[in-house]
Amino acid sequence: MNSSNREHLRTVLINLWVYPLLVVWTALSLVIAAPLVGFFMLRDGFTLDRAVRHIIWLYGKSWLLIIRPFVDFKVEKDPDIEVPRSCIYVINHLSFFDTYFMGALPHSDITFAVRSWPFKMFWYRAYMHYGRYLDVEALPWDEIYRRGRAALDNGGTVLFFPEGHRSRDGRLHRFYAGAFHLAVQSGYPIVPLCIVGTDILLPPGRSYLKPARVRLRILPPVDSRRFSGEHAHRQLRQQVREEMARTIAAMQNHEQ
Repeated sequence: MNSSNREHLRTVLINLWVYPLLVVWTALSLVIAAPLVGFFMLRDGFTLDRAVRHIIWLYGKSWLLIIRPFVDFKVEKDPDIEVPRSCIYVINHLSFFDTYFMGALPHSDITFAVRSWPFKMFWYRAYMHYGRYLDVEALPWDEIYRRGRAALDNGGTVLFFPEGHRSRDGRLHRFYAGAFHLAVQSGYPIVPLCIVGTDILLPPGRSYLKPARVRLRILPPVDSRRFSGEHAHRQLRQQVREEMARTIAAMQNHEQ
């Protein structure tokens, strides 16, 4: 069997394997979620929203196990990088499944700040609500800041997709300002995340999966307190975007 036929066979198999398992596991997870939430609230003293975020993180970790036969996934981080317990993650956006790979992050208390459309998926909507995820299209900035700051002050993290949408060409696009306003106003650091390969797995506009190499690189934290003045959030946004653009370009070149 030549390489083209092997690749075609693996493409068929990943779709026969992942989609049915994902549907079954999602349905099962919805059934066991409520008892698990209660378990973590009793055992660990989690609040309701904290427990929901924890099981969503565990759900992401289970996704990594489901795709393992077909996706070569690795988290890359210099050993001297310390990821703060409370920080603001910003990550580029290539695929619907980018959020699932966040199960590989070191802490489970992740409040996602996302656009409105994921809140419309009935099988996730209640959990996003009880997990107190941030709908950046529907909520006013004051409420986004209040809830984001509360998550950080309580020892959690907030994750933004600053492009606001999936990239259709693999390039890093314009950043919105929300994450950087939150960082400057709260004093918490930004931790940039760079992901490549999910656009091979499932890019926008395609319904079937393909085997892929996915890399998630954690960059050093950026201290938001170093930026001050009227344009502090713009300076922070520019520095973070430039660092991410360089890193993503290097990662993409390495994968070619």
